Amino acid sequence: MVSAHWRMKPKLGRSHCPLQPTQAQRSERVESTTTGKSTPTILHAQDKLAGVGLGICDELITLEISSPDVCDLTMIDLPGIARVPVKGQPDDIGDQIKHLILNFIGKTETIILVVVPCNVDIATTEALKMAQEVDPEGKRTLAILTKPDLVDKGTEKNILDIVRNQVIPLSKGYIIVKCRGQKQINDRISLSDATRIERDFFRRHEYFSGLLYEEKATTQCLATKLTQDLVDHIKKSLPLISEQIKKQLWDTRKELSLCESGPPLEPHERKSYLIDTLSLFNDKINRLSTGELVSEENLFILLRSQFKKWNEHLDWTKETFHKTVQKVVMEYDLKHRGRELAGFNNYSVFEMVVQRLVVELKGPAMETMKIIRETVQQQFTDVAKTSFMNYPFLQCVSLNKIDNIQSTQESLVQERLLEQFEMEQLVYTQDAIYYKSLNECMVSGGEKASDSNCADFDSRSKYPAMLKAYYEIVVQRLADQVPMLIRYFLLKESGRMLCREMLNLMDGSNVNEILREESEVSRKRIDMQNRLERLTLAQKKISNFF
Repeated sequence: MVSAHWRMKPKLGRSHCPLQPTQAQRSERVESTTTGKSTPTILHAQDKLAGVGLGICDELITLEISSPDVCDLTMIDLPGIARVPVKGQPDDIGDQIKHLILNFIGKTETIILVVVPCNVDIATTEALKMAQEVDPEGKRTLAILTKPDLVDKGTEKNILDIVRNQVIPLSKGYIIVKCRGQKQINDRISLSDATRIERDFFRRHEYFSGLLYEEKATTQCLATKLTQDLVDHIKKSLPLISEQIKKQLWDTRKELSLCESGPPLEPHERKSYLIDTLSLFNDKINRLSTGELVSEENLFILLRSQFKKWNEHLDWTKETFHKTVQKVVMEYDLKHRGRELAGFNNYSVFEMVVQRLVVELKGPAMETMKIIRETVQQQFTDVAKTSFMNYPFLQCVSLNKIDNIQSTQESLVQERLLEQFEMEQLVYTQDAIYYKSLNECMVSGGEKASDSNCADFDSRSKYPAMLKAYYEIVVQRLADQVPMLIRYFLLKESGRMLCREMLNLMDGSNVNEILREESEVSRKRIDMQNRLERLTLAQKKISNFF
């Protein structure tokens, strides 16, 4: 089976496809002025791409023949349909060949040439059946009968009925040809001599001579018909092809617009481009640090959620603290009383209760800090990956700097938090603040605490309320101080340090290395630019026909 295309150059190209699919990585172009010299090269290309043997592939080997004596046609010579694997062919070689053939003949811009020997029953021809599947109306199918010299005596009229479209009708009909035999090829009979011998065969044939005058016989008649059919077919297809090209142009331009233009080629422009790229990254980091929305996830909503959990944990400990103090008061004489006389109280006992319970808050505070560190680092990382998507060097450097800075700042936060909890061991607050908290904790209607009556509250029964008032102050301090330390060191300071270190890349660095693009991204952009150029040229050439 052969499918024919149209080409706007005076050459006849034959594309052979017996190559292995798994090795179809490229096509090899062979140019020659004679077919004889090309054969070893074609066989070499087949072995190179498909391996030695009889495997197939959907990759093309293209042979271009330039001559003023050949038609403006492109022929794709498809492999014959195999039914039984031979010489190491895979078991599904038949299915592979059929799939390959359908890929080509299914294209509406091709004309299908079904080649059938005259001594074969055309009704059982697999090639014609496949052609009918993709071209049920037969508008793109032309059948070619070969080997008319091998027709059995008495069956010539059957062949005539077929050629005259009386057996299996096709819109484009049938052509009968007599190609060079192997002996003629071995004897190096020229194409011009073979054409003359073919014409003489039909002119002298008892039954087929009439076909010569009906222009249904000889290779020359086939070439003329193919040329005209292809021209007519292309005229019908041009409007559709033009619309397809326009759509592909629009899709390619849209896809190309989504790709970054890439760094400029001029050295001085590349440095400016790098400055702009780093400045844009730093701007995003600064905006992120100040609470602006840079990505879909709002960083400050995530932080506020964690800080809220910390505050809720502090509130949850109030009840535990109050119960612990009450228990100490009730068991004071049995478990906590020292050398003091009856009725006196040891302040250090109650101070130690506060200190011990405050220390227990250290773990949850550190856990909150670690969660915030992971959240901030992830947000910074997302900005780096987005900003330096096409630049592996910048992305690698920025991610390393983010991790190093966050680790350093985490150590500083941890140190400050430990200092904060060490200071909470002092059990201290301003008297005015303490009185205010104490009055809020006392039962309404009772006596208000102040400097003038503070001695009246020195009663063990009032210790739970007094210590509860102080713990409220501790909770308020920690509820604000812990988030402020975390946010300052892990977000604000980290962002500032990251921006500064990224700008330091400008000092003596290799700009070309910094702006080295990921090969896949660069190749994709170049491929789209080349595709856009080809489509634009195709649209321009097609417009010349309208």
